Amino acid sequence: MRLKILVLLLFAFFIGACVQTRDANNTAQTNKPTDANKKIKIGFAMDTLKEERWVRDKDAFEAHCKKLDVECIVTVAGNSAANQMKDVEGLLTKGIDVLVIAPHDAKQAASMVDKAKAQNVPVISYDRLINSDKLDLYISHQVPVIGRKMAEYALRKKPKGNYVLVLGAATDNNALIMEKAQMEVLQPAIDRGDIKIVTKEYAEDWKREAAQKIVENALTKNDNKVDVVVASNDGTASGAVEALSAQGLAGQVLVTGQDAEKSALQSIAEGKQTMTIYKPIIPLANGAVEAAIKLAKKEPLTGTTMFKNDALNKDVVAILLEVQEVDKDNLMTTVIKDGFATFEDVYKNVPADKRPQQK
Repeated sequence: MRLKILVLLLFAFFIGACVQTRDANNTAQTNKPTDANKKIKIGFAMDTLKEERWVRDKDAFEAHCKKLDVECIVTVAGNSAANQMKDVEGLLTKGIDVLVIAPHDAKQAASMVDKAKAQNVPVISYDRLINSDKLDLYISHQVPVIGRKMAEYALRKKPKGNYVLVLGAATDNNALIMEKAQMEVLQPAIDRGDIKIVTKEYAEDWKREAAQKIVENALTKNDNKVDVVVASNDGTASGAVEALSAQGLAGQVLVTGQDAEKSALQSIAEGKQTMTIYKPIIPLANGAVEAAIKLAKKEPLTGTTMFKNDALNKDVVAILLEVQEVDKDNLMTTVIKDGFATFEDVYKNVPADKRPQQK
């Protein structure tokens, strides 16, 4: 009797595990038991690895995936929106559970989000904001704060004079967000007549060469009378420094930057670039991986806020990390102390007798 009951129970369990349901088209489907041991698979569609900071992002992202025992597939589009679309389509065919995109073109990437959502794949916009209201998360540093800090630093150090604004790529929402924040800070000084924006241009794809040409033209137009170059990242800052060096002005003209790239930190230590915005990469990459895992498991995200996408006039769910100014005075207590860069790397081109003392 007991054996019969056991057999009946096992049969009922088997039938329950394979019960049929109906989909949206009223088609019969069989629910198969899920594989609890299946690894979560994350696709990361990157735009470029040209700048040092993106190499750091990739390395940190992959390392955290490995640590948390999830699979990740990383693609790099080579600064091409068309290539990135192909990359995303390829990732979706590989059965990814979550798609992370660092977009080349904020507007064009919205169609990538649509493709993923059509397959019920959650999407995270990484570092750069995609113009889509279907995003599950936008994770970045405090982009408006970055723009404000650059402009505020410039005004503190050079409250009067001619300013050149070298903006990022016009296709990148971050460049537009920073421009708006920079101008909000600078406009009162412009209205007072304290400063004059003699040039304001976007640098195609954030290219150093494009920034160099912008600054060269600004110097020519203004007989070298330029006091500040608000460059929106370290790549464009290096182009600005190159143009200034050719005129013997490196170190005399204030130059901002962003990303705390090794070459920029060296330039700051040498007195050529003035400052950069330090954005710790590991917390950003780790946060993206951890959020992706939660989305894959359909768990609620934590530590989020709402961020307004001005292009859509809509709010998106966001995780925004803090940033910090770095200049010659605090290299030791910021990037070096945190292990983001080594003392030897930062002061590589500074004579030993002019380096700060290590404690």
